[in-house]
Amino acid sequence: MLSVIIPTFNEAYSIGRTLDAVGELRGRVEVIVVDGGSIDETAEVVRQRGVKIITCERGRGSQMHAGACTARGDALLFLHADTHPSLDAAERIAEALHDPKVVGGNFTVRFDGTTRAALFLTWLYPQLRRLGLCYGDSAIFARRAVYDEIGGFQPFPIFEDLDLVRRLRKRGRVVHLSAIVTTSSRRFEDRSFALTFARWASLQGLYWIGVHPSTLNSMYAPIRSRSDGLKRSHDAETT
Repeated sequence: MLSVIIPTFNEAYSIGRTLDAVGELRGRVEVIVVDGGSIDETAEVVRQRGVKIITCERGRGSQMHAGACTARGDALLFLHADTHPSLDAAERIAEALHDPKVVGGNFTVRFDGTTRAALFLTWLYPQLRRLGLCYGDSAIFARRAVYDEIGGFQPFPIFEDLDLVRRLRKRGRVVHLSAIVTTSSRRFEDRSFALTFARWASLQGLYWIGVHPSTLNSMYAPIRSRSDGLKRSHDAETT
């Protein structure tokens, strides 16, 4: 069985469509939403779809690990609240993990929309993959036994995905699947895309030279705040 774990925080706008997409997955699939204290209608949207929801302290690393501790599946798929998997995602994960040397992997990312930001990021991610970089919006999956052995996600506020993949690679092969997941480019879609992207790239560099994720999180706040602002603006336009 595959356990799909989705962390949320004020994701009422996105989570419904993501759960609908996950509901189309073929095979035995368990879905767990881990909420970090949303004050919007996220929990209501999740419950309306009959999906299990648990709560824990806010923080993507902490939330995904809490979900993994609750999950019953032999494989774990960590999915962002604004990312939609392909219909055959569960089957592709099962095929990949049939090889005992494979401990986890991720998918090909397509950013939604036709903006320059979306097109650029869709082009950029394959280039980053060649450098060994694997991000959470590419839908990371892991063999449950290995996830437990390495201690799972650390309670980092940022770059918890890079940290997990780095430790997975020490235990076996981390594969890339050609199946596509579609994710939102909302956090980059504003008039200052160049500045937003430059901040993001700078944080990457600081992480790799050893700056702790907790320190980097304060620098990430402007990017996250902009993303939340875009989401609120979209909600206002559609109500």
